[in-house]
Formats: sequence, structure tokens, C-alpha cells
Amino acid sequence: MSDSKYRIAIVGTGGIANAHAKAVQACADRADLVGAVDVDVDRADAFAAKWDIPAVYPSLTDLLAAGDLDLVHLCTPPNTHVPLAAECLAANVNVLVEKPPTLSLDELDSLLDAERASSAQVVCVFQHRFGSGAVRLRELAANGVLGRPLVALCNTTWYRDDEYFAMPWRGTFEVEGGGPTMGHGIHQFDLLLSILGPWEKVTAVAARQARPTKTEDVSMALVTFENGAVASVVNSLVSPRQTSQLRFDYENATIELEHLYGYKNEDWTVTPRPSQETVASAWANGLPEVPSGHSAQLAAVLDALAAGEPGPVPLAEARDTLELAAAIYASAFTDKSVRRGELARGSEYAQRMGGPGAPWT
Repeated sequence: MSDSKYRIAIVGTGGIANAHAKAVQACADRADLVGAVDVDVDRADAFAAKWDIPAVYPSLTDLLAAGDLDLVHLCTPPNTHVPLAAECLAANVNVLVEKPPTLSLDELDSLLDAERASSAQVVCVFQHRFGSGAVRLRELAANGVLGRPLVALCNTTWYRDDEYFAMPWRGTFEVEGGGPTMGHGIHQFDLLLSILGPWEKVTAVAARQARPTKTEDVSMALVTFENGAVASVVNSLVSPRQTSQLRFDYENATIELEHLYGYKNEDWTVTPRPSQETVASAWANGLPEVPSGHSAQLAAVLDALAAGEPGPVPLAEARDTLELAAAIYASAFTDKSVRRGELARGSEYAQRMGGPGAPWT
């Protein structure tokens, strides 16, 4: 760390970059936002003026050449993540990369190779893991209060109109990596995996129901887990009443979450089974209010950097989530179940989320 605060820069100043800038401001006691990068220099200038950033650069190369940098936030389109993250790693600068971290499993593995050769690390943005409700759920699950996990539901039912897909990088496997499975629902099923642990097998369907896209606009999956739990996962962009829902049925209680793009404690519901009313008090006892979001994850990243530990969520851990997305596509497009570990490096669905292509193309 330089001086008394971490020096942070944002690369890519589109819409999501504002959430990252806000997160840095929330950690202003130990982090400074010192640079912004965008190929559109006018947009970068406007972003810098909005967030009081002292320096603007036309490229990541120029930013890194200026030196004295602790962390780069990558907020660029998904197809640029790997080369930009690799450039940061070569300069031994840590990276916080937006989802999806890569467009394929093979790309993620290549980035893992680059990380092993660097003193820096890549951390992936999966901010819903860090709200206080999710933290409490993992605590109660780990200490046995909830009993065994039995059934789970994970629904990302959102709405995007035709105009949303007018951007040339949207709705393609080549640039965005996929449809709602990769670009939208991945946050919710990452949270699902952080609660239930390693998945074992997936059987899925995908469809293009209504939108002008080369990818799916809906996918549905049945997932089994190593611990015996079973879950359904729905990812949709054609649902007028937008919501994000997670439900976990344990032996001793049902834990539910409903929100849209981020949650607070009030968005969680705990329903104990008869004779297990103490679960509710265990949930509420001393529960802090930490909304899910970029600020919560950045605080955890800075904690890890200060302790000299791997940041949350490291590439190796994010790989499990990306592998489930790849397996959903592989299962849906081949009409076969897919087991974790089955998509070997160099295979069709490891090289490209859509494999040889969606059936409708």
C-alpha cells in the first residue's frame, strides 16, 4: 500500500463504474480513487469530474506506466477482461474484475496461469455474498443450527426490452459470454453456491422466447449438490414483474430472500419448523445491517490486502460459478446432464459458453 491509503483506479467508465466509485468513496478512510481510464476520453473526463478523480488516462498501459497503484477495478465489457487483467498481473497490480470475470472456462484457466506468475491477484465481483444476511446464513449453516440443506430455489426473473439488446456487444457469446445465465442470474446462483457449497450435476434447458438475441433469454436448471441438496435455478429477461428470489429449505427452517438488485436485512424471512423457534432468535441476535453491494465486497477486499491474504472472491473460487454457467449451456444445448469437472480444458463448452452455437442459430 502506498502512503496511508490504497490507491485505486477504475478502468471503463460506463454505468457500473459508478457503483465502484461509490464503493471507493465508502472506504475513503483507507482508499483513494486516483485514476480513471476509458477509450472515450470525454466520457472519462466527465466521470472524473463527477467523482473528483485527479487523473484521466486513455489506456490501461498509460495508467500502469504512471505507477504507484494498488488496485485496478475493471468495469469494461466482458470480452476485454482477460487481456486487461493479464496486463495488470504482469505489472504486479491487483485486480477487481466485474462479472463475468471471463467469457469461458478456458479463458479463466489462462488467467489463473497468469496469476501464478505474478505477485498480484485477481478478485471477482460477486457482491451479494457480502451482505449481512448471507453472512449470517452461512454462519448458521456451518454451526448446525439449521440442520441439513434439503431444497433450494434460485430465481432471477428480470425484464429487458428489445432496445436493451441494441448495443452491439449485448446478446452474443463472443462479447458478453451469453444471456441472462452469464450476465444476470450469475449473481444469484453464485450466492446459492456460496451457501450450499460444491455442485455435482446439472440438467438444464434454455430458450430464446422473445428477444432479438443470439443467446438465450431464458434458462432453467436442476442442480444437485455434493451435500445432497437439490435446487432449481431460473434465469429470465422476459419477466415483467422483476424480482430476485432465493429460498433455502433446511431441516429446521426455511430461509428466504427477495430483492431486485441488492438486499438488506429486511429482505430476508426466516420460518422455523415447529419446535425449532430458536432458529429465528439465532438469526436476529446481533445481526448487523450490511447491505449487499460493491461497498461491502470492497471493504472485504481491503481487509484481505491489509492482512496479506487472498481477496474474496479469488479466481479459483469464481471458477466453480463460471463452470456451473458453462454446464447449464452444455446441458441445455446437448440435451444431456453435465457433471462438475466434465468440461475439460479445450472442450467445446470450455472454450466457449455456447459451444458450437445455440440450436436456434
